[in-house]
Amino acid sequence: MLRINVLTKFKKISHIIFDLDGTLLDTESVYRNAIDSIARRHGQKYTSEIVGKVIGRVVQETSRIAVTEMNLPISHDEFEQELRHMSERHFRQHGANLLPGAEPLIRHLHSNKIPIAVATCSSEEHADLKISRHREFFKLFNHFVYGETDPEVIRGKPSPDIFLVCASRFPDNPHPNMCLAFEDAPTGVHAAINAGMQVVMVPDDNLPDHLQKDATLAIKSLHHVPLDKFGLPILKLD
Repeated sequence: MLRINVLTKFKKISHIIFDLDGTLLDTESVYRNAIDSIARRHGQKYTSEIVGKVIGRVVQETSRIAVTEMNLPISHDEFEQELRHMSERHFRQHGANLLPGAEPLIRHLHSNKIPIAVATCSSEEHADLKISRHREFFKLFNHFVYGETDPEVIRGKPSPDIFLVCASRFPDNPHPNMCLAFEDAPTGVHAAINAGMQVVMVPDDNLPDHLQKDATLAIKSLHHVPLDKFGLPILKLD
């Protein structure tokens, strides 16, 4: 799959910012199963439309939206506490897998000296659990920005704060329009667009098509990134 926004005019970029959950790491299935479990226990269904509204949000927003959309008989705080407990227990025990194509793409960019960073909505503590099996791999990134706990990230996605902060922390402080973002969630896509960046979307299989239309382009996996459209060296897979 390669879905290109009909209004797209690709521009050369120099830096890349990656979302973490659902973009580099297979974590969204963990959150989806946890939320679905809570919903079913209260006789409700976690639909793809609600998935589209919560994916890519900080956990407080996820909890608020999930409780409201599914009319659950628990408070936002109770939902958040249970969601954190279930997901953290999983990540402590199992960590998270890299998504298909992530490792060859990142190693290709690093070997070609393309500056790369991670902008995640998670706290540093929670992100550290998720990357525990891949610490050496994540040393290839210039820096991380943790949206849940970073004092400079005032507003969550879809506000542009996290991407603007992340861009500013590259040593050469590139203009946002020289940065390309990779995202899996509509809120993240809109945050990158609001920051003035082009954005490649790698959407969850459950995400409806109409929630993918605003990205510069949407691809099936990180195996299928047309880097040449952004003036970058092509990744040749064996």
